[in-house]
Amino acid sequence: MMKKGKDYIVFPLDVPSADQAKALVSQLDGHVGMFKIGLELFVSSGPSLVKWVIDSVGAAVFLDLKLHDIPTTVERAMTRIAALGVKLVTVHCGESLPMLEAAVVGSQGQVGVLGVTVLTSVSSSDLQGVGYRPDMIDDPQRLVMLKADMAKSAGCAGVICSGLEAAAVKQRCGEDFLAVTPGIRPNWGSGKKDDQRRVVTPAMAVERGADYIVVGRPIRDADDPVEAADRIGKEIDQMLGQMIGK
Repeated sequence: MMKKGKDYIVFPLDVPSADQAKALVSQLDGHVGMFKIGLELFVSSGPSLVKWVIDSVGAAVFLDLKLHDIPTTVERAMTRIAALGVKLVTVHCGESLPMLEAAVVGSQGQVGVLGVTVLTSVSSSDLQGVGYRPDMIDDPQRLVMLKADMAKSAGCAGVICSGLEAAAVKQRCGEDFLAVTPGIRPNWGSGKKDDQRRVVTPAMAVERGADYIVVGRPIRDADDPVEAADRIGKEIDQMLGQMIGK
C-alpha cells in the first residue's frame, strides 16, 4: 500500500512538558505520520509519555535520544528502549562501529535504529573547526556517506541525513535503508531565522528519497498547525502523483 503524504511527516514534540506535548499530539493526530520525542521532553516526562502516545492515542513514536557512549552502555540502554514499543530511535554514528553494532544488538529487532550522520545544523565551517579533513569540509556529503556506510555495516535500519543527501544514501545503501531527513522548510514558511543550515522543502526531500521528513517549526509556529500539516501532506501527495505519472 502506497504511503500518503501525511505518513511521511514526523512532528517533533519540542516542548518542555507532558501537558504541552499531549495537547499537540491530540491536535495533530491523524494529520502527521509519527511523533518524535527528543532529549528535553524525554528527560522531563520519560517513558510514561511514550506509553501514553502509543497506548492512549495509538500513534507511532520516534525516540530521538542520539545515544553516544561505550558499546556496553549503548546496548543496555537500547534494550530498555526496545521494551517501550517505539518505532525508531537514534544513535550517533560517531567514531565507533562497535557502538552502532551494540545498538543494533540491544534493539533485539523490535525498534529501527537510525544512525545520525551529520546534523543539519552543521556547516562546512563547523567541520573545519573540529579538524575534519579538507575533502570532508569542502563536501560534507563525503562525511555523510562514510557514516551511512558505518550504519549499514552495523545493521542499522537507516540514517538521519539532510534532504540534500537522501538520494545518494539510497543509491549507495539500497532502497530498504531508511533516509530520515530533518531540516525541512516549505517555501511558504514563516521565514524566521533558525539553527538549520542544510534545508530542503518537504516535496523535494521525498522526491530525493526521504522515507520520513521531520517538520517542526513550520507546523508548530503556524497560525493553524493542522492546516499547515495538511498543506505539507497535500504537497507531497501532488509530487508523488507527478512521479507516478512520469
